[in-house]
Amino acid sequence: MSHFPIFSLTRKRAAAALLAGGLACSALAHADANVNPNDKVIVLDSGEAQLSLIDEASRTVVGTEPTGKEPHHLMITPDGQSLIVADSVSNDLLFLDPHSGKVQRRVEGIEDPYQLGFSPDHKWFVTAGLRLDRVDIYSYNGHDVTLVKRIPLAKTPSHITFASDNKTAFVTLQDTGEVAAIDLPTQTVLWKLHIGNTPAGLWMTPGDKYLLVGMTGEDDVAVVDWHNRTLVKKIQTGRGAHNFRNLDDGKHIAVSNRVESTISILDYTTLTKFADITGLRPGPDDMELSADKRYLWVTFRFAKHVGIIDLTTRKLIDTIAVGRSPHGIYFANSAPFYAPNPD
Repeated sequence: MSHFPIFSLTRKRAAAALLAGGLACSALAHADANVNPNDKVIVLDSGEAQLSLIDEASRTVVGTEPTGKEPHHLMITPDGQSLIVADSVSNDLLFLDPHSGKVQRRVEGIEDPYQLGFSPDHKWFVTAGLRLDRVDIYSYNGHDVTLVKRIPLAKTPSHITFASDNKTAFVTLQDTGEVAAIDLPTQTVLWKLHIGNTPAGLWMTPGDKYLLVGMTGEDDVAVVDWHNRTLVKKIQTGRGAHNFRNLDDGKHIAVSNRVESTISILDYTTLTKFADITGLRPGPDDMELSADKRYLWVTFRFAKHVGIIDLTTRKLIDTIAVGRSPHGIYFANSAPFYAPNPD
């Protein structure tokens, strides 16, 4: 088995992941967010093998850092001390200071980590190999990850999420239109369910009741009752529904519609669409939410920009030029990614 040293990692249940076009913006209007001036917004420019560092208060790029090839997704380590950037083509993980974005270390030999995630109990570290058609399962002991098993999983495994029982990981298979469930203790595929064209982002509703799946090849979000392995319904959003960001109000979640160039807000308590945010630049993808829950940052994959949306007006208020194909986005001063499970 392969053994890779990693920093001691407890997860601020935020991910990244996992995930930021323009009108004039007032830095003064944003001062109420109480932003730490030392913190930087970290954006992965997947088309340039670099990351952009943005000052959150002034909303200006203040620097870049080189990464490996095709950095797509990122996630905070469980102890909050490092931000992991997955370099999918150069087969490594880059560890950053989550506040400054400065490189701490690199771990090589992690093959094709397109997407990544820790199980809620932090015992398992999982990567999805998009181009290698497999999912790799690692054990994690608080200090190191050790490869346990590589699971062939055709075709194009994409995004990952977990059940709160720490036993089950869910992975979307973009080219076969399926969601796969993996049993982590035995590292076996429990089942696959066909749900439609090009499933991508995943988000679990509170209480582990439903899986929401962004259907990038369609114009909707699939609602999956994973306990009974059934497709419950589809919520129409916009073309290219892709990825999610919890708005941390106990009710709503945003989904980026990458082809429509809109963001839809869903009510996950009623499984209905609440509103659409329009007037965006091409290719909205990953999103991050400010700690005061007012500003939604979004990467525009097709426009080389990050955008900032004021959720009180649901309007795009600022854009920031970054590198080619910006994808993952993170800042330490953010609202929680996951909705709390009900007692």
